[in-house]
Amino acid sequence: MILFRLRLLVVLLLPALLNSCQPRTAADLIVYNATVYTVDSAFSKAQAFAVQDGRFVAVGTAEEIRAKYQSKQEVDAQGQFIYPGFYDAHCHFYRYALGLRDANLVGTGSWQEVVKKLQEQRRQYPQAAWLTGRGWDQNDWPGKQFPTKDTLDALFPNTPVFIIRVDGHAALVNQKALDLAGITARTPISGGTITLDAGGKLTGLLVDNAVKLVSSKIPAATPAEAEAALLEAQQNCLAVGLTSLADAGLDKSDIDQMQALQKTGKLKLRLYAMLNPTKANRDFYLKNGPVFTDQLTVSSFKVYADGALGSRGACLVHPYSDRPKETGFLLSTEKEFRTLAQEIAASKFQMNTHAIGDSANRIILNIYGEALQGQQDRRWRIEHAQVVTPADMPKFGQFGIVPSVQPTHATSDMYWAGERLGAARLKTAYAYEALRKQYGQVAIGSDFPVEDINPLFGYHSAVARQDARNYPGGGFQMENALSRPDALRGMTTWAAHAAFEEKQKGSIRPGMAADFVLLNTDLLEAPKEKLRSARVQQTWIAGEQVFTVTSR
Repeated sequence: MILFRLRLLVVLLLPALLNSCQPRTAADLIVYNATVYTVDSAFSKAQAFAVQDGRFVAVGTAEEIRAKYQSKQEVDAQGQFIYPGFYDAHCHFYRYALGLRDANLVGTGSWQEVVKKLQEQRRQYPQAAWLTGRGWDQNDWPGKQFPTKDTLDALFPNTPVFIIRVDGHAALVNQKALDLAGITARTPISGGTITLDAGGKLTGLLVDNAVKLVSSKIPAATPAEAEAALLEAQQNCLAVGLTSLADAGLDKSDIDQMQALQKTGKLKLRLYAMLNPTKANRDFYLKNGPVFTDQLTVSSFKVYADGALGSRGACLVHPYSDRPKETGFLLSTEKEFRTLAQEIAASKFQMNTHAIGDSANRIILNIYGEALQGQQDRRWRIEHAQVVTPADMPKFGQFGIVPSVQPTHATSDMYWAGERLGAARLKTAYAYEALRKQYGQVAIGSDFPVEDINPLFGYHSAVARQDARNYPGGGFQMENALSRPDALRGMTTWAAHAAFEEKQKGSIRPGMAADFVLLNTDLLEAPKEKLRSARVQQTWIAGEQVFTVTSR
């Protein structure tokens, strides 16, 4: 009996003994003791993974990974939660970086508060050639009236002032800035507004294309200033778990500068750069073709169809409910959009068009359909897709158009969007779940600095349809809330798909870039009111730790 038991013990232990004799494969990093949401096709969970040469090489249980791999760098996640690196599918990173030195006017509750912040900014930077600010929103003020330049003229008669509205589609400037730009009451403008008062005098308010008349006069940052700003902006992104960004609207010089920083290792973020459709950009990139590297993708042109709903520049089929004589406007003619679409369709590039109003969405969707002629996987995008009629909604699926949406727009705009649109039309706005059903996916971004940089705010808005105060209690138009898995897909693998990058990033599985974030919160299970307070503990890009809470 003793001999039998010994033989049985050998049989049972032999596989383990043989495995222990097998040499383990070297890895650069092993992470274990985690709840890993892989966001793979099955949305599976794991406990551990191994990384080699900047990519995931194995995902599984802690026992499986540690039995097969060995590494000098092992990370005990201490039971916390790991997700693929967050991907902001629509933002303005370069603009955000350069704006970090502007007066921050986000959240101001009155025009008087804006003026106070501008005075503080001037005292802090008394030698600056221009006084600039960003983020005001008259919809947050008593009376909701657009401001005028009178106070700015009195306080800063010799300093040009330029303050951009939160949506980036309207600006208030003083007389000094108007003079430098050569703007008078008779200056012609197409696709924008130079606002006059009842007496025909300039108010200082500029909308859409009129904004460029002044912004083009602001001195550009020096290369050193731009580099410092970009690296500061990067730290802010890494601290909230962003590892990839789609920067919407860049020139070749902007891209070249950021790519140079990537090559030196200073800029770790991965970028999908959308090009401004200038002649210079088209001449160069359409001739040379798209750019695809591990860190940089340049494969699209960013086009503006219309303006923003908040400044009444969004192009609507029927007039604004609060301005019955206005329907907004297109920023170019339909003929110009059609010609550009045909030019891009003949290339390998995507066309990504900002479309807010239902008329703008209809026009661009129809132009897309004509230009693509049945090509289903070109992944042309509608950026925002904010107000879409039920009749036009199926065109996203019919033409294979990617809806690129920003859920925090819904919870920021819900207080006043009904005034602009009316109750019936509001029901067809911010319809993220309806858009997902048509295309099968939605790419999720923030549009920062229009909204906050934190992607978890967008995640919360997508699933709870509530703002930072968890208002309204039952959620805003909950029929268009996204499920938690889909919202996470939208800010990881679906965002990557929208950039033709889904085979390189966006999920935790072998062969993919080892970009991941470690959080203290289970985004799939935590109460909705806890989602915005979730905190990133660590951010990793290509298997390198680029942020930890102790480094803040």
